[in-house]
Amino acid sequence: MPTSANTQKPSSVLVVGGGLAGLSTALRLADDGIGVTILTKKTLSEGSTRYAQGGLAAVLSEDDSFQSHIDDTHIAGGGLCQPEAVEFVVKNAPRAITWLIDRGVSFSLIDENQNSDYHLTREGGHSYRRVIHAADATGAAVEETLERIVRQHPLITLLEDHVAIDLITSKKLGLDGENRCVGVYAFDQHIKKTVTLPCQHMVLATGGASKVYLYTSNPDTSTGDGIAMAWRAGCRVANMEFVQFHPTCMYHPHAKSFLISEAVRGEGGKLVHADGTRFMLKYDKRGELAPRDVVARTIDFEMKKNGYDSVFLDISHRPAELIEKHFPTIRQKCLEFGLDITTDPIPVVPAAHYTCGGVVTNLNGQTDISNLYAVGETSYTGLHGANRLASNSLVECLVFAESAATQIAKTIKENEDISLIKLPIWDESQVTDPDEQIVVSHNWDELRRCMWDYVGIVRTDKRLMRAAHRIQLLQAEIKDFYSNFRISNDLIELRNLVQVAELTVKSAMLRKESRGLHTTRDYPELDTTNHPRETILSPEIKG
Repeated sequence: MPTSANTQKPSSVLVVGGGLAGLSTALRLADDGIGVTILTKKTLSEGSTRYAQGGLAAVLSEDDSFQSHIDDTHIAGGGLCQPEAVEFVVKNAPRAITWLIDRGVSFSLIDENQNSDYHLTREGGHSYRRVIHAADATGAAVEETLERIVRQHPLITLLEDHVAIDLITSKKLGLDGENRCVGVYAFDQHIKKTVTLPCQHMVLATGGASKVYLYTSNPDTSTGDGIAMAWRAGCRVANMEFVQFHPTCMYHPHAKSFLISEAVRGEGGKLVHADGTRFMLKYDKRGELAPRDVVARTIDFEMKKNGYDSVFLDISHRPAELIEKHFPTIRQKCLEFGLDITTDPIPVVPAAHYTCGGVVTNLNGQTDISNLYAVGETSYTGLHGANRLASNSLVECLVFAESAATQIAKTIKENEDISLIKLPIWDESQVTDPDEQIVVSHNWDELRRCMWDYVGIVRTDKRLMRAAHRIQLLQAEIKDFYSNFRISNDLIELRNLVQVAELTVKSAMLRKESRGLHTTRDYPELDTTNHPRETILSPEIKG
């Protein structure tokens, strides 16, 4: 091991990401007596999990069934869900919910004044009420509960404000044997230096990549870091063309695409035009409770056809006390912008929300590189297919966190001295301070606008070709900047975003049909015979 202040003590397991996937993986390992280091690019709570409003889908009532949840997932997924992944998640979901309850997550009850059953809501694509929630701030309730436990756990070390840059693999070091992950380089934002973090096992739980689009419901941290790093290290990625646009984000110049939970529609909210006219039933008999891809496409079509800036989501016909009880966060946020949802409709538009593709894993979260795991939105498990069923994401995090932790616990070698592997320190001898930081911000804006204009809800071959050309030019500029100047948080994220953008466009070009979240005017119909089940991309150079 090089003697350097920038090389940290080896970790048994390094978890990159502090959302539900990362925290639950770390807690399961630590509770099994295994030391874990959690690395987060900002504070522990600043991930997509905190902003999840709806809840977690699981079979929790007697009138529901595993088969119904399985069927709903396959229908929403456009026939591309992997059956073994769907069954695995659905059947393990109730136990995963119990694990959260045992750790103190307070889900909403039917009657908060007595010890009643949990309140279950229904969201688009579900045949029954099966979404357990904590009012309309489920993600925050889950994140805060687990974060409190993690911060107190003696076997968990936190490295906040550290931005992962690239994985270190044995092949990169020229070592014999199978390619395995042995560490990561990370930018310490406190000291503005890059540190070397060795580990025996690594779990990528960095979330999705919706920040690649101009308008998104996701926080600024959703820059596809895990997907890009795994790709550069030699992992396959799959189904990146399936980007879910949430149908209902608040339309207001200062709302920053504030999400209006699907549960609002589940409790009777109607999509209308400014004059109060409903339109969803003209397109789908399920109306507002159709799957997200259908609703988002319909809203997009109605806006473009009529030249509207938004449509409206109206739940004001429901009792005010019900709205105040189930949607306190949404009501308060809307009040800040002069809207009272008990009397006023909410202006809404679609926004990029969820990455259905990602790093290819098996049911244990294992990737193509030994000792490297991917969990949550970073991964492609086969669960979501061509479109994610509402509230299947958080439960996927929990189920695969358990299976990954179990696999790591089985295989970890406590007596393995990874300090014997000499990891090179980060070399900045050939770079200087950036002379024009504005280049990064301009490239960032150009990339996100390009993706929104050309690789959005509706695509064409010409649009994809234009996007590919612009991305290629941006990659060259970013590579030159990255090679010659000292890195920053913005540059690291931009480098990852442009990589994710390329993967998304390449995947979209491979699918010559319209299915789920991928709609193209050049191929408007389903290809029922020759469609690719998965658009798997493999790096040309492994390691």
